[in-house]
Amino acid sequence: MTTRIDALHSAWSSPAPDGAPRLQAVANALLWPLALLLVVHRVFAVALPGTVTDDFTTVWSAARRFVLREPVYNEIYHHVDPHYLYNPGATLLLSPLGLVDNMGAVRALFILVNTACIIGALAWLTRLGGFSLRGPVFPGAVALGFMTEAVTNTLGFTNINGILFLGLVAFLAWFLAAGNGSSWAAGVVLGLCILIKPMFAPLLLLPLLRLDWRAIAGGIAVPVLFNLVAWPLTPGARDYIDIVAPYLGQTRDYANSSLPGAAVYFGMPGWLHAALFVLFAATVLVAVVFLARYRFTAEWVWAATTAAVLLAGVCLLSSLGQAYYSMLLFPAVFTLGHRLSAFRSPAVWAGIILCLSPLTWVVDGHYVTGRWLDTFLPTFGWAVFIVAVAAWAVAVSTSDRDERTHRHGGKHELQRLD
Repeated sequence: MTTRIDALHSAWSSPAPDGAPRLQAVANALLWPLALLLVVHRVFAVALPGTVTDDFTTVWSAARRFVLREPVYNEIYHHVDPHYLYNPGATLLLSPLGLVDNMGAVRALFILVNTACIIGALAWLTRLGGFSLRGPVFPGAVALGFMTEAVTNTLGFTNINGILFLGLVAFLAWFLAAGNGSSWAAGVVLGLCILIKPMFAPLLLLPLLRLDWRAIAGGIAVPVLFNLVAWPLTPGARDYIDIVAPYLGQTRDYANSSLPGAAVYFGMPGWLHAALFVLFAATVLVAVVFLARYRFTAEWVWAATTAAVLLAGVCLLSSLGQAYYSMLLFPAVFTLGHRLSAFRSPAVWAGIILCLSPLTWVVDGHYVTGRWLDTFLPTFGWAVFIVAVAAWAVAVSTSDRDERTHRHGGKHELQRLD
């Protein structure tokens, strides 16, 4: 009888595995389904149905007018609708969108391409940051990225920022890679980004600081050549100078998270706006100067963090800043695995979180206050990020100098300038 009972106990039975499950396996098991769920939701529940703000129709319509040889810049620019603001060179580059007269089909394809570019850029950043694509960092990055306001609204509004994000990552990767060919490639891709969004122009400072003339030449030549070729091909190209350029010089008082936008919206005194502008511009300069010490010794940290500071400065100080541009700060986050990363500072994290938070603050009874917070929290985020990185860079530089002085018996060691 005892033998039969023992047999029943051992039937369909196995000893429990020894040891706890590996943390990486558990993280992957959690993060991959979460990442997939968020990507599917953002594409099929947010982007494809569309939102109130529609950036794509404006671009497609202009590309269609270019193809049909109609004046491209024929909008009423004093209305608050999204406007077509791309230069003739960018119009030529984007003109294939207008070859198909079915806007719905082109828009759906554009959303899928944008999504693929964002995921591809996050995968590339994972590798640039020194992490494996098989680990939890990649699915975690996709999940967190697709939670942000930047990615959600980029896909929902159907603008080109996902493609530009991939272009930014390609520029950083090829710029830091050894070889003349990669320098030219970095310059060309940066030039394409500048062609579409001139806000990328300050990134030419990165190759300038390393005297990489090929990247600089490519970054300047591409937008110049495209516009030279496109000017005679664009119907009504002169309207870009006469109508669009003056409009771009204005600071609008709606849906504008930049410091000038806040100044106009709240009626800030001119002297206060000027003082804040100079203060934050100087802070950007301080961050860039002190980060430049690591341009050869910690290349990835230097390039990604400097690019983020420059782009945050553009968002904060230019006439128009949109929260979804904060996606362009993602590369800096992927320095966190490096011992020199600025993301050891809680203040840097606070700035990034304020920029990227997907939260809305509009509630019943406090609509205006909620709209202020939705619009201007990214403003504070960019400002906090810039100040925090500058403070961190100065602190790290001072600490390194003190350590070298101590090692050399109180004698300062001269820094290499190459």
